[in-house]
Amino acid sequence: MSRRRKGGRDSLYYYKWLEKALLDLQAARVLLTWGGDPCNIAFHCQQAIEKALKGFLLYRTGRHFDGHNLTFLCRQAAAAEESFLEYLEQSAMLNNLYIETRYPTDLPLEMDEHTVRQYLNMAENMFAAIRQELYDSGKPERPSR
Repeated sequence: MSRRRKGGRDSLYYYKWLEKALLDLQAARVLLTWGGDPCNIAFHCQQAIEKALKGFLLYRTGRHFDGHNLTFLCRQAAAAEESFLEYLEQSAMLNNLYIETRYPTDLPLEMDEHTVRQYLNMAENMFAAIRQELYDSGKPERPSR
C-alpha cells in the first residue's frame, strides 16, 4: 500500500515555506514564554530553519530539496549564496535536534532554558538572514522554470 498525503505534494512557492518557518518560530517563542517542554521548543527551532532554507533554495534554484539535514541544506544554500557559509556551524547544532528532541532515547537529552534560548536565538538569526536575502529588494517573484 502506498503512503500518500492528503493535500498533495510540498509547495513550490518559496514564500509559503517562509510563512511556515515563521509559524514554527512563533510556536517556539510561545512555548518558551509559557514554560513549554524544552525539547518541543528546540524542535520548532530546527523545523523553522529547515523550512526557511528550503524556501530559500526553492527561490534561488527552482528546485525543492527533500530531507531534514540542515547542514546539507545550508551547504546547498551556500553554493547559491556564499554568505550562508557563516551558518554552517549553527546549522549543524540545530540539525542534531531533529531526532533527539522527538524520539525517546536510552540516554536522556538534557536541555535547560539557557540552551533552548541559544537555539531560538540561532534560529531567529538564521531566519532573519534568509528573509533579508529574499526580500532585500522587495518581494521577489517565483522563478520560472
